Amino acid sequence: MSDLLVKRQLDSLYHLCNSRRWVHPDPLEFLYQYPALEDREVGGIIASSLAYGRVAQILKSVASVLKELGPSPSVFLRSVPDRFLGDIFAEFRHRFTSGEDMALLLAGVKQVIERYGSLGACFMKNYHSCDETILPGLTAFVDELSRPFEGHSNSLLPRPQKGSACKKLNLFLRWMVREDRVDPGGWDWVAPCKLIIPLDTHMHRIGMRLGFTKNRCASMKTALEITQALREIDPEDPVRYDFALTRTGIRNDLPRFR
Repeated sequence: MSDLLVKRQLDSLYHLCNSRRWVHPDPLEFLYQYPALEDREVGGIIASSLAYGRVAQILKSVASVLKELGPSPSVFLRSVPDRFLGDIFAEFRHRFTSGEDMALLLAGVKQVIERYGSLGACFMKNYHSCDETILPGLTAFVDELSRPFEGHSNSLLPRPQKGSACKKLNLFLRWMVREDRVDPGGWDWVAPCKLIIPLDTHMHRIGMRLGFTKNRCASMKTALEITQALREIDPEDPVRYDFALTRTGIRNDLPRFR
């Protein structure tokens, strides 16, 4: 398939899917309830961290956590002592994510808010517009959020420097940086062209079929290769195709990308 034909098909699919009518079922839908950016950041890191497994269970798990945090998750975390988070989420479970895991994640978010003022301010401190991608900023961001996990396993915050594709974290960044009828945005100081594709099995399969990568391992290297191929199609916003392509793998009422 020629590059021009691929671009035409991708653009057509993007314009078809660039509407909130196609979002459900997706953890992204929870972010729409937060007009304040600080709350959307907290809701986004929770929703993206649990974005694995069956979508019905994802939505149930995200809803249960956000319910505990109330209408303003950032205000809640500023006010609750760290030691209470373990009690609040003692009964929580999402596949292999335990209540302790969630409490430690939220403790990390709380500490970042206390130290920097917001998750966005923390990311901004380590983001540089001269970087080719957001990878250096993401690495430092994960280091900050992971502080409470010292001595504990940490599946919620994989480290980019270990080769993980960091699908969930790149999904979070897509939500925070891009702004259209689907992605709510807010971090307008990060250029969309710096984003990395959130690499799931569906995107990996499409990337291989189109020749964007030959790597069979869903690693950061593979994510960067697919992103670079999409950047050649749309240099300013390569990740804009992510939502449309992943929707076609979930909803039967949308055309498949061929």
